[in-house]
Amino acid sequence: MTTPDARSGTGRPAELFFEDLVPGLTVDLGVVTVDGDEMVAFARRFDPQWYHVDPDLAAASRHGGLIASGFYTVSLFMRAYVDHLLSRAAADASPGLEELRWLAPVRAGDRLAVRVDVMGARPSTARPGLGTVSLTGTMLRLGPDDRPEQEVLRTRFRGWFAVRPVEADPAEATPTDADRPAADQPDSGPTAADPSTVGSSQTDPTKSSGPPD
Repeated sequence: MTTPDARSGTGRPAELFFEDLVPGLTVDLGVVTVDGDEMVAFARRFDPQWYHVDPDLAAASRHGGLIASGFYTVSLFMRAYVDHLLSRAAADASPGLEELRWLAPVRAGDRLAVRVDVMGARPSTARPGLGTVSLTGTMLRLGPDDRPEQEVLRTRFRGWFAVRPVEADPAEATPTDADRPAADQPDSGPTAADPSTVGSSQTDPTKSSGPPD
């Protein structure tokens, strides 16, 4: 059975661990296309400012049309991050982000290339068994030729990832009583049916009188 520490962010068995996320690593998170209906529905629910939801006012403004809520854009980043990295990695929670910048307007139909770069990694001082990974995420608008035209989002954040589990060496496994030769097994002492034991103060030598571990 896969333990929680060895599961990915989506619950499947993990294949990437803290040790795999080394500084300098770049992970391609794919390309997302901005769906206009979803963009406006998100804004109506969470960020109903006129340049996100009113086509006429937006068209007459310096924006020249509807632009996406920045929080919708970062939600697209988050989905790509989950689909292409956290779904494979032994991810825990995130202790937070240091930067979130919206660098250019995002519009319906835009195709955004998403990536994340590992900037640093160290064992966590707050969460034993986890490592803290510093990451930079970016989204770049692609042109008709699929070449990057403009960076539209940048974020710097940290994530906790489980260290790779250490598998026990079978050669170092402690044998159980059943594995020991009969001559090496501890004497269990007389049974309760033996009348010579009635009232005896003899204790089981396999029991420890000290405090539990």
